[in-house]
Amino acid sequence: MKKVAVVTGASAGIGAETVKRLIEQGYTTYAAARRLDCMANLEKLGAILLPLDLTDDNSIVQAAERIRTEQGRIDVLVNNAGYGSYGAVEDVPLDEARRQFEVNVFGLARLVQLVTPLMRQQQSGRILNVSSIGGKGWEPLGAWYHATKFAVEGFSDCLRMELKPFGIDVVVIEPGGIRTEWGQIALDTLHQASGHTAYAPQAEEKRALFLAAAGSASDPDVVAREIIRAVQASRPKTRYAVGSFAKPSVFMSTFLPDRFNDWMMGAITKSFLKRQRRKTVTQAA
Repeated sequence: MKKVAVVTGASAGIGAETVKRLIEQGYTTYAAARRLDCMANLEKLGAILLPLDLTDDNSIVQAAERIRTEQGRIDVLVNNAGYGSYGAVEDVPLDEARRQFEVNVFGLARLVQLVTPLMRQQQSGRILNVSSIGGKGWEPLGAWYHATKFAVEGFSDCLRMELKPFGIDVVVIEPGGIRTEWGQIALDTLHQASGHTAYAPQAEEKRALFLAAAGSASDPDVVAREIIRAVQASRPKTRYAVGSFAKPSVFMSTFLPDRFNDWMMGAITKSFLKRQRRKTVTQAA
C-alpha cells in the first residue's frame, strides 16, 4: 500500500517543493492550500489538490475527512502553512495578532487533532511542524510572529512525548533565510502597521535588513530535501535547522546570554545597513 502524505501551504515555496519531493519518493501526496489555481503544476506531477483554509474550522475538518475517506490512512503530515506578520506590538491590531495565531498555531493544532486518530490506529506516522529560527530567537517588530513560532516549538515538544507510545514521531523543522513569498508578506505587514508611526525608523531599518538578507537566502528546495530526510529516517532527530543563518542563529539564541543576543541583533543590523549604503554609493558613482 502506498504511503499517504499531506503538505499544507503547498501553493508556493517550501510547501510546493516538499510536495514534489514526496511524489518523487512514491507517496500519494495531498497538496493543501487556499490558492488551488497556483498548484496546477503540482497536479500535473501527480499531487491531489486539497482546499484548505486554516482560519476556517469547517475547511480543516472537510480536508481531514476527505483524506480519511479516500485513503483510509495518513503516514506523513507536513504542517508548513504560515506567514509572518510584523509591526510594533503597540501598532498591530489584536485582530491581526489573533489571525497570526490562527494560521501559525491553532490551524496547525486542529489538523493534528484530526489526523492523529488515523495514525494511532496504524500505530505509525510522522508529523513535521515547520517552525523557524524565529522559534528560538527574537528581533524588534516581530513579536507576534515569533510568539507563534515559540508556541509551535513548545507544542511540538509536548506532542512528541504524548504520541511516542503510539509509534508516531513529531519533528520540528527550523528554516533560516529562505527565498519565498514570506519576506514580501512580512514587509507589507510591517509597513502597514508601523511604517508611519513612532516606530517608523525601526521599521525602515528592518525593511533594509530584510532586503539585504534576501540576497543570501537559500532555495526552498534546501528545506524540502531536509524534510524528506526527516520523513525517511528510521529514528529522526527532534529538530532540523536548515537554510541560511539557521544553525548559527539557533546556537546563539540557545547558548548565549539574552543581552548578548540583543546586542548581536543590533550589530548585525548596523553591519547590513552600512554594507547597503556602501553598495548604493558605489552604484551611484
